Amino acid sequence: MAFDIEMIKGVYARMAKRVEAARKVVGKPMTLTEKILYSHLDEGVAQSAYPRGESYVDFRPDRVAMQDATAQMALLQFMQAGKSKVAVPSTVHADHLIQAKLGAKDDLDTAKHTNAEVYDFLASVSNKYGIGFWKPGAGIIHQVVLENYAFPGGMMIGTDSHTVNAGGLGMIAIGVGGADAVDVMADMPWELKMPKLIGVKLTGKLNGWTAPKDIILKVAGILTVKGGTGAVVEYFGEGAKNLSATGKGTICNMGAEIGATTSTFGYDESIERYLRATGRGDVADLANGIKEHLTGDEEVYANPEKYFDEVIEIDLNTLTPHLNGPFTPDLATPVSEMAEKARKNDWPLDVEWALIGSCTNSSYEDLTRAASIVKDALDKGIKPKATLGINPGSEQVRFTAERDGLLEIFTNAGAKIFTNACGPCIGQWARPGAEKEEKNSIVHSFNRNFKKRADGNPNTNAFVASPEMVAAIAISGRLDFNPITDTLTNDKGEQVKLIQPSGFELPPKGFAVDDNGYQAPAEDGSNVNIVVNPASERLQLLTPFQSWNGEDYRGLRLLIKAKGKCTTDHISMAGPWLRFRGHLDNISNNMLIGAVNYFNDKSNLVKNQLTEEYGPVPDTARAYKAEELGSIVIGDENYGEGSSREHAAMEPRNLGVKVVLVRSFARIHETNLKKQGMLGLTFANKADYDKIREDDIIDIVGLKSFAPGKPLTAIIRHADGKNEEIEVNHTYNENQIEWFKAGSALNLIRMQSSKA
Repeated sequence: MAFDIEMIKGVYARMAKRVEAARKVVGKPMTLTEKILYSHLDEGVAQSAYPRGESYVDFRPDRVAMQDATAQMALLQFMQAGKSKVAVPSTVHADHLIQAKLGAKDDLDTAKHTNAEVYDFLASVSNKYGIGFWKPGAGIIHQVVLENYAFPGGMMIGTDSHTVNAGGLGMIAIGVGGADAVDVMADMPWELKMPKLIGVKLTGKLNGWTAPKDIILKVAGILTVKGGTGAVVEYFGEGAKNLSATGKGTICNMGAEIGATTSTFGYDESIERYLRATGRGDVADLANGIKEHLTGDEEVYANPEKYFDEVIEIDLNTLTPHLNGPFTPDLATPVSEMAEKARKNDWPLDVEWALIGSCTNSSYEDLTRAASIVKDALDKGIKPKATLGINPGSEQVRFTAERDGLLEIFTNAGAKIFTNACGPCIGQWARPGAEKEEKNSIVHSFNRNFKKRADGNPNTNAFVASPEMVAAIAISGRLDFNPITDTLTNDKGEQVKLIQPSGFELPPKGFAVDDNGYQAPAEDGSNVNIVVNPASERLQLLTPFQSWNGEDYRGLRLLIKAKGKCTTDHISMAGPWLRFRGHLDNISNNMLIGAVNYFNDKSNLVKNQLTEEYGPVPDTARAYKAEELGSIVIGDENYGEGSSREHAAMEPRNLGVKVVLVRSFARIHETNLKKQGMLGLTFANKADYDKIREDDIIDIVGLKSFAPGKPLTAIIRHADGKNEEIEVNHTYNENQIEWFKAGSALNLIRMQSSKA
């Protein structure tokens, strides 16, 4: 029986009534996205239509998922909410804190020892509050969710931007910050601006070397890293039905890289097959009973331009393999054009490492297709010239792959099999020689390739590809290798070509596992004690942020004017900093150390207006805070792109930053700032970004009449005595303004709980 089957029965029991009610108020045929959203309204049955891209709407998600790096802060906040148990099914997954270095067993043993304090904390909090805990080694959160919890027509949120992976099984699954998760676990409605809709029509069928990954690599090239902002991407068409469920998951997963709220597919036979293969035939039976509500209406897909805000069409028959990168996941290059483009841009052609795994491509199907290429090469007398690294997505996938001989194929080729965890994808990779910071190229099947993300080396050019293409490039050792046309020299001096990849959608013998790593919570957690050592460097109980004092912000010191791309990796790096994710003050020492200072093109070197000296960003912020001076951060376009990590909002809040003023925000980061009681503002005139000077002191006025849709004013006080006034915009609604006034959304929840 599936996890939480009674909850799923409840969702399906009310879905038909809610969809029909929504159809009446909307007054037109409905997309799948609209059906799921309208059937999860906090108000229950829809009373009115909500304009897309305009209305803030309260929803009731079905479940919450958290990974260990973000769960620490989420649960530290939940402990302040005054609740005895989570209100919806929730899980914690220990996957981010395991470093890839020596191999699966050694690395897992090291992680269990190094992170014992954190794992014990997460396990005990989960046990106390009714949260399922997936132990280290159990697998990557999104693969485990796909195998155990995702269900068609459901709605979930997760404290990781790649929560969207569950869209592969027809969910609306959205990445959020920990404070959002706390809302839902504390039985509060969850707020989201009604998203716009992007429809992607897939025709034809993938063939040859082309994989599901190439679909999203192509879409990323079309829409760019912010083209999906504020929108849900809904895939449909015969081409969509021809994809496996895990292939759909891959596409939805990397939708985070185009800024999309989430992505999803309609329920079909491939999703049903996957549900049954993963022991959830009961869910498939229930879904079959209401399957007309688990996909978009026929009229929508017949005339998509009438029902979507934007439509993209991709012919899978003619789609070719892609490599995206380096340094950004939307720089799309067909493999056939890589040789010319790499030479033109001076990208290193020799490839030392090729990595397969992460939450994006770590399914059984992915491993079988990559293994088919490696086996063919070995059979033909060719050994990989680059080192292969493999991260299975879950213990179930790893166990099954080992049983079926897949891991043996990889190890025969000299591959390193790492733990069932994120590893190199999030910077948890102890790559030999990375400290030399030599210019080099790697390929991987991950989702992100920002500078320094995989190995900490700013000169590593990382390219994103399908698992089968990663395997082919590993064998050739060359970035410019095209397996469709190129040959390789074997150990006999013969020129041979690699066969086209082949694999199994699902294990022919079925999935198998001895211990999946799941720990169920106590029925009654009231006697479970949670102990946090006050001297710990890993964990720190939270102190509520101060509420707004009712005055305009005056005399804000410019902390940094960030130049160009400033992702959450720049604002709060992962890698070695992950160990401090449960200790707000310690992790604040990485605040904005990766951002490029506009005034000197250097990272982590800003001017301290009190001393006129240059120093690290966190130190400068602490100096202002010590003098009770607020500070302001200035940013460029799509500020906060990338991960959902709320630390990127909590750290500035902790170090006295009052305002983040940018040209534009990524969705999750803007929400995270609001949740923590920060002011997230945008330039009404984007050119005003250029007016900010290094010695500026800035006032934000109009806060006493802070209201939805009403701009504020920024007064820029230059060092030469001249002042400039500019208009700044915000997207706060009435409820979010209350978060600001209370000092954070959590403060407001706590106040409401104390009055209840």
